Amino acid sequence: MLDLMPQWLRDGLGDDVLFWLGYLTNGKHLAWYASVQFTLFAAVAGALVALAMGLLGATLRNSRFLPLRLVGMAYTNMVRGIPDVLFFIFFPLAFEQGVEWVLSRTMCSAEEIATATLWPPCPAANLHFNTFEYLLLASVSLGIVYGAFTANVIFGAMHSVPPGQIEAARAFGMSETQVNWRIRIRQMWIYALPGLSNVWMLLIKSTSLLSLLQITDIVRWADSLGAPNFLPTAGLVHPDWRWRYYLVLLVFYILLTFLSEKGFAALRRRAGRGMISVEG
Repeated sequence: MLDLMPQWLRDGLGDDVLFWLGYLTNGKHLAWYASVQFTLFAAVAGALVALAMGLLGATLRNSRFLPLRLVGMAYTNMVRGIPDVLFFIFFPLAFEQGVEWVLSRTMCSAEEIATATLWPPCPAANLHFNTFEYLLLASVSLGIVYGAFTANVIFGAMHSVPPGQIEAARAFGMSETQVNWRIRIRQMWIYALPGLSNVWMLLIKSTSLLSLLQITDIVRWADSLGAPNFLPTAGLVHPDWRWRYYLVLLVFYILLTFLSEKGFAALRRRAGRGMISVEG
């Protein structure tokens, strides 16, 4: 009878392969792979918020109205000086307790507010955010912090637009708002993209803070899966493997950085179409 069994199965390697295949595809590991969506969502949503805040902040800094210009300068200078991890924790908690305070004024009686020893003063004002809601708050937090960096980049890029084009637009009778949105903002991207790529890289790294908001992201799963695992019936399943899981995260973030660099290079080529280069 012809023996069709591969040699590696006859050597017992098939048992090891089946073990690792089953281990890496169990429920917890599948949940770890699925948690990548939280990281990607926070990065993309945070980048969109940061871009919107950056455009607003740069526009305010370019305003001829002094109070608006001071607001834009305060935003870009002050927020950049706050540690991102501090603001990342502060904003969701402050938002949650702010909403609870508003609810307590409408849903709790005066007696409950006066005699309360815990917060919120009544169960009706107690909020329970789910993972998606915390993810939205995390994205907004990232957007506000890195929006200040984005505003600084965009502000510098706006002033890199050739002044002759600004003067020509004003000579055609454009208002200051039209000059900003039709001339400065449309042409400043080629100057802003290198700086925006750096902000994007920083924002990607900050997505590793999601676990601070009790979001079960890739970092939290890696720490949980890699920790020494014990079973009452089998004893020690595996020792401390966290460095192996963190190595996987290292490769993941490096791959994400590589793809981001390729994407921004394509955007720079797209934004540079029709512009005169140094080589002519």
